[in-house]
Amino acid sequence: MTKPIVQSVTFKATPKELFAIFTDSKKHSATTGAKASVSAKPGAKWSAFEGMISGKNLAVVPGIMIVQAWRASHWKASDLDSILIMNFSKAPGGGRIDLVHVGVPQHDHKGVTKGWPSYYWVPWKAYFKGR
Repeated sequence: MTKPIVQSVTFKATPKELFAIFTDSKKHSATTGAKASVSAKPGAKWSAFEGMISGKNLAVVPGIMIVQAWRASHWKASDLDSILIMNFSKAPGGGRIDLVHVGVPQHDHKGVTKGWPSYYWVPWKAYFKGR
């Protein structure tokens, strides 16, 4: 098994705003610049980046935490879904996301590790800076 991906990032936004951006299709699409169909409902299927990543919500604590089964479309059929845990909390000047992503296949571990900042954190920071 690969090492867990662990990242923490702060934004000038409340935890509830951050949770909403991750779980609302229009907001998610607007902040990342790519079509997403996401949900805050437990058991709901989701996809983002024009279907490049997809999965299912396993557990949701509204405004606080989401746990998802997560996979990339280019993963091998034999690759198991990875598990993503995101916690949303208060931080000085805004909110914080603590991410733990486990079970990412070795062949995509580096890409996913770099992908979180590239496809989420940097665009989200730009979004909040511009408002």
